[in-house]
Amino acid sequence: MEEMETKLCSSDKEEPFKREPPYCTGEIDFTACGKKRGKFIKVPNTIHPGIIFEVMLNKWKLPAPNLVVSLAGEEENFQVKPWLWDTLKKGLIKAAQSTGAWIFTSALRIGITRHLVQAVRDHALASTSSKARVTAIGITSLRKMQHREILDNTKNESLVRYQSNDNIQGPLYSLDHNHSHFILVDRITPDEPGGTTKLRLTLEKHISEQRTGYGGTGSIEIPVLCLLVNGGPGTLERMCSSLENSAPWLILAGSGGTADILAAFMNDPQLVMPKAVEKQFKEKFPSKSFLWKDVLQWTATIQNIISHQHLLTLHNFEQDGSELDTVILKALVKACKSHSQEAQEYLDELKLAVAWNRVDIAKSEIFNGDVEWKSCDLEEVMMDALVNDKPEFVKLFIDNGANISEFLTYSRLQRLYCSISQKCLLYELLLKKHEESKLTLTGLTGQHHKEQRENCPLFTLSEVSRVLKDFLHDACKGFYQDPRYGGKKKSDKMNTKPLPGPLDMNQKTENPWRDLFVWAVLLNRHKMANYFWAMGQEGVASALAACKILKEMSRLETETEVERIMKEAKYEQLAVELFSECYHNSEERAFALLVRKSQYWNRITCLQLATEADAKSFFAHDGVQAFLTKIWWGDMSTNTQILKLICGFYCPFLIFTNLIAFSEEKQSKNEPEPFRELDTLDTERTLLFSRGEDRGSGKLEKQNPPENTAWVTFMFTRWRKFWTAPVTVFMGNVIMYFAFLFLFTYVILLDFKPPPPEGPSATEIILYFWVFTLVLEEIRQSFYTDEDTNLIKKCKLYVEDNWNKCDMVTIFLFIIGVTCRMRNSTFQAGRTILAIDFMVFTLRLIHIFAIHKQLGPKIIIVERMMKDVFFFLFFLSVWLIAYGVTTQALLHPDDRQAEWIFRRVLYRPYLQIFGQIPLDEIDTSRMYPRNCTFNPLEILHKNLPSCPNSYANWLVILLLVIFLLVTNVLLMNLLIAMFSYTFQVVQGNTDTFWKIQRYNLIVEYHGRPALAPPFIIINHITLVLRRIFNKMEHKKEHLEWIICLNILAD
Repeated sequence: MEEMETKLCSSDKEEPFKREPPYCTGEIDFTACGKKRGKFIKVPNTIHPGIIFEVMLNKWKLPAPNLVVSLAGEEENFQVKPWLWDTLKKGLIKAAQSTGAWIFTSALRIGITRHLVQAVRDHALASTSSKARVTAIGITSLRKMQHREILDNTKNESLVRYQSNDNIQGPLYSLDHNHSHFILVDRITPDEPGGTTKLRLTLEKHISEQRTGYGGTGSIEIPVLCLLVNGGPGTLERMCSSLENSAPWLILAGSGGTADILAAFMNDPQLVMPKAVEKQFKEKFPSKSFLWKDVLQWTATIQNIISHQHLLTLHNFEQDGSELDTVILKALVKACKSHSQEAQEYLDELKLAVAWNRVDIAKSEIFNGDVEWKSCDLEEVMMDALVNDKPEFVKLFIDNGANISEFLTYSRLQRLYCSISQKCLLYELLLKKHEESKLTLTGLTGQHHKEQRENCPLFTLSEVSRVLKDFLHDACKGFYQDPRYGGKKKSDKMNTKPLPGPLDMNQKTENPWRDLFVWAVLLNRHKMANYFWAMGQEGVASALAACKILKEMSRLETETEVERIMKEAKYEQLAVELFSECYHNSEERAFALLVRKSQYWNRITCLQLATEADAKSFFAHDGVQAFLTKIWWGDMSTNTQILKLICGFYCPFLIFTNLIAFSEEKQSKNEPEPFRELDTLDTERTLLFSRGEDRGSGKLEKQNPPENTAWVTFMFTRWRKFWTAPVTVFMGNVIMYFAFLFLFTYVILLDFKPPPPEGPSATEIILYFWVFTLVLEEIRQSFYTDEDTNLIKKCKLYVEDNWNKCDMVTIFLFIIGVTCRMRNSTFQAGRTILAIDFMVFTLRLIHIFAIHKQLGPKIIIVERMMKDVFFFLFFLSVWLIAYGVTTQALLHPDDRQAEWIFRRVLYRPYLQIFGQIPLDEIDTSRMYPRNCTFNPLEILHKNLPSCPNSYANWLVILLLVIFLLVTNVLLMNLLIAMFSYTFQVVQGNTDTFWKIQRYNLIVEYHGRPALAPPFIIINHITLVLRRIFNKMEHKKEHLEWIICLNILAD
């Protein structure tokens, strides 16, 4: 037993812990009451309270309480009033549940304890959640309980069967089976009548000195409140001893007994005289007689009690219907106020208000102007509010002086990520990154690594940044890295890229609102995330980033409810509403907002974030579409008619007339350059007016330019603006693509000559060159994009687009077809492959329909219907194989020819679905004489067809009827229903889908060269030469820079 006691106590406990007398634990089975078992510990009255507390936490696995309510006066039988019963049943149980409190009682079925634990039982029956259970702990002496002999000789970890008796009137009482835990006290010496009371007082004192926390902070002392309900004269001594330990008391006035006596004297302490005390006791206890010396002693005790007014709170729930948890917290705050007006003295009560989630009490009792709060005073409670998801408290603290920029350091941010629940998705993702980090560690011994893991937090900000990178890619590049060590600049490309350095954990974060917003979004705490979003900057970009994060996390989430909450988050709607407000205030600045590089999100624009997040509603906004329209038409007027554009395309000299209006003649000179990315807010206005300023400065410099020069400049400008506009580039590519298909058709049908030396023809060689320019353009699209993106990611992004996959298929087939047609042995195979390739090239033409408002969504409808067809084919193949194999076995059992077997098993049933039913081959009554045989050898060697077998022909007919019924009626109607549903879903969002397609098309042709294939090779050659020239210039600048450094060093 002593060894067990030593185990329960931690190694750093004091020596008195180890010298305590032995105790034993076990379970009591109240079988007759139909209740589950209750745990008990039997201890001597001289045991140290720390041992009991250790058993409660470690052996009973009780969570550390946020509050302990010790019920006093519970050993007196009295008539419970309706309001008092309501207070106990609703108020105290609700307070204990919401605050995570322990309730200490006398453990016996007597007095108010009996009624209280009955309320606990009713709550347990009504509640289905294991988290909502109320912990009622009974503390009593073995000498007061009935059937004590059952527990006298119990062994450790034993099961005791106990039967309660409700009809006992005293002096011994049964244990109340509604308690979940019991502390049974046994006196070592008979001359210690108050041993149980003393142990209970010392246990309450010990618990009040312990510190517990919420979310693992360990920063709040456990408050212990004594609740006086009724009570007899003996309660006064216990109350006086408890007040000497500075324990606050809540007295329920109107409950009778000692509580009403104290209520009568608390308002006027001068009335506490022996005669008045005697009168009060006779009124409250008319059936008892009292000695004068007892009255004198009680008078002195009452005077001593009332002298601790700061620890006493008197409340009458019959007159004031406040909630009990509100009254309890006010009583604790009142006890605190008596000590000091310093903010530090209120921290425990404030932390308790956070734990109870009573922001109303915090506003009325703590943040009422009596105390001046500093930002440093609120750091601990701010941490508790963040960890425990209390957004109202976070807002309250910030409104009352908390400075989030001073509060959030990298160390605190790391603690926030380390405090997450192990059940959430983020924990699994961080744990995966943590395991990957451990695998990369080298040069550490196992022991050293273990010590490092114990001393360091579980997760680091580096692992958080890697999780974010999986969701946001380049938008979070460089997060939580020391800016002194982070990435390389463009001017330092020739230098070796330095590795990211470790963070100074005491350093304040650069963007605290963004970091807290991301943390809240990752934890799926949307109410708190919305507050951080509103307080931070870059609202549109932040909302789109959150939309992207949640869409990625919802795909990984396994719990349906959590996934539903993620999908219901309205961050995309927040981005739309905020951008709509900006668009209504200023169109120009709203357009600039779309392409401005966000300093919050690694210089990524809102349009790029919206593309990553697949924010359809954002792209469908009128402001975004208006901006895309300006991009689509370039410097031409957006009202230009298509017919005028076609005339200008085929008759270029019309460009220099007034047929087409350009922006410089029609609009003001303050438009943002399409898709040019703004670096900061400061440069936004400069860029918005840059083009006007450039033109204005040009006019100042050339007020009277020569006529010839002005005409040349005008012609060159008009020519450039017309041919570089995305709409013109698109039209040129479409026209040239039709020309390419015409050339391909001519070659494959009329000019496809035999292999060399006779072929290929000149037109076929032109076709080869044309396809070669298409290949060069695909290479440019895939690799000549963002310089900071690695090669693997460029390939991945290129392959993600379905149309790029189609292009890859066409090029691959073309290469194989050309290779095969150059040899006599594979010439026909080459022709066949090229014919199939022409079909794929022609289907690629569907892409141009995306710009049309009516035809564009039809592409999505066809794409989704193709998915429906694949699912349908699975069901159809089951019936095809089942019917085909069966009919083949019945009609042609001796046929061994694989070709005919395949046709009859798959091909013939498939044609029967569409009405081609060869009855003369199935129904023997309608068969006519033909050249066939039943001999297997003739079938095999002479290739004669097999005659149908007439045995069980009725079964073949029956199977045909069933097959046609299922496929033509059931499965076909199922396919039609699937098509109809897909059509309705897409058609209901036609406008949104079209705008998304339009955006992708505009982005594609905005970045394309002005010339279309095959002339696009000129642009490709120019691009390569420009790259070579830029590299040479950079090498020259780098060499000059090194020379300057060497000169300075010398």
